[in-house]
Amino acid sequence: MRERLEYLLAWSGLKVLGLLPRGAARFLGVCFVRLAYTIQPRLRRIALFNLGIAFPDTSEAQREKIIRGMIRQIGWMIGEFSQFPKYTRENIERIVAIDGAQNFAAAQQRGKGVLFLTGHMSAWELAPFAHALYGHPLHFLVRPIKNRRVDALINGYRCRSGNQPIEKNRAARAMLKILAEGGTVGILSDHNTALEEGVFADFFGVPASTTSGLARIALRTDASVVPGFLCWDDRARKYRLQFGPAVELSRSGNEDEDVRANTQRFTRIIEGYVRAHPEQWVWVHKRWKTRPPGENPLYPF
Repeated sequence: MRERLEYLLAWSGLKVLGLLPRGAARFLGVCFVRLAYTIQPRLRRIALFNLGIAFPDTSEAQREKIIRGMIRQIGWMIGEFSQFPKYTRENIERIVAIDGAQNFAAAQQRGKGVLFLTGHMSAWELAPFAHALYGHPLHFLVRPIKNRRVDALINGYRCRSGNQPIEKNRAARAMLKILAEGGTVGILSDHNTALEEGVFADFFGVPASTTSGLARIALRTDASVVPGFLCWDDRARKYRLQFGPAVELSRSGNEDEDVRANTQRFTRIIEGYVRAHPEQWVWVHKRWKTRPPGENPLYPF
């Protein structure tokens, strides 16, 4: 009964928002996120604590301003997600502009596949969706939602533009096959990872457990790692999907050292985007939760 109720709520929410004009859907998305943030005080504690780590010289008022911007971005993403059935190749340019397309094209031309390095910036679900409408569908790693009906519903929206999901726990073989065929795999690499799944990379000067899978796959396949991040451009009133040049990988011959070194390179790139647009990153996640063995927890709550 609970799973059915969750599905009905998710389905009805997306359908109602999807019937609205884009502006109204984004406005209601912000209202929903603001309400959720207000009734869950722990989210505010996490966000303020994280911002204190990342930007220790900012005042609480400045941190609150960043959080308000984050709430707006997440709310807008909910609204955008509901509008996916309306987006086409003909109208996507009014919503998302592509910067650095030549970087992605150059990586594709190598013929060894592309690893799309990205993070939870702005309306991050819109980035691969829009890129597929521009003619470049990809596979993306996902952690399945426990409610199978909700999982199918969400992935149904995500895949409307031609993208395909890869279940994170069964990803290695599928990724190797896709890259060998010259395909693209998108990986979100900016959230906390369990100790056995990652390596520690400095993020805002503090070691953060970070997925090592991206570096391992890149080193094994020689696929190009291309940073691609979505940011809201307030002046243009549209999103920009910004592709940087492919990351030059460190290859010393010591696999463990190379995995750590390249994971640090990827993390430094992510940090650069977060520093440039702090109000567009998700600060309500415990990014530094996993600690090195023997180290005390960083979060006091």
